[in-house]
Amino acid sequence: MTIQLYGFWRSNAAFRVRVALALKNLAFEEIDIDILSGRQFDADYAEVNPEHVVPTLVHDGRLVFQSLAIVEYLDEIKPEPRLLPAGAAERAYARSLAMILAADAHPLTVPRVRKYLGQALDADKAAIESWCRHWTTEGLSTYERLLTRRPPAPFALGTTPTIADISIAGQVALADVYRMDLTAFPAVAALAKRCFAVPAFADAHPFQQPGYKTSGEAR
Repeated sequence: MTIQLYGFWRSNAAFRVRVALALKNLAFEEIDIDILSGRQFDADYAEVNPEHVVPTLVHDGRLVFQSLAIVEYLDEIKPEPRLLPAGAAERAYARSLAMILAADAHPLTVPRVRKYLGQALDADKAAIESWCRHWTTEGLSTYERLLTRRPPAPFALGTTPTIADISIAGQVALADVYRMDLTAFPAVAALAKRCFAVPAFADAHPFQQPGYKTSGEAR
């Protein structure tokens, strides 16, 4: 099985796929696409992903797009450990938790949105960072309410991590990128601590990627 992942150190969507690959113990080669400098629009990468985004998974020559679709694909080609529960109701709940990040919070903070805020609305760097922190906080708040209603045991849906935990940890990784305090979100913080104690999560964190150390953002 040959797997390549087109990603970027700061990409939250690539983080989700890195975690999934590691949980399933699938070896892969990551190919860096610097989405902050616009390399996603290079002609060579446009042939790989016409949407000009990361991640893209290449498995034995087949291309798979969109992080949650990739995670589900990985669950099908290597069913254990399961990242989506077997039961319909639990599977729907796991997907719902994943979509809070992937569909609601994260898309409002991606580079193309930040770029548009600056170009079309004349937002400066401080205003753009405030915007990103606001929507990251909205995602954290939603997760906090849901985890309070249904406490983790010890992970979001039981004894092992699922796509839900990957996404909640991804929300915390976003907060880390924006240097945010999680004091107001104790349930989220506790679950994230549990997740990042697992090497698959810890090693996938943006700050652990080679690109972070050479990006100028390392502190």
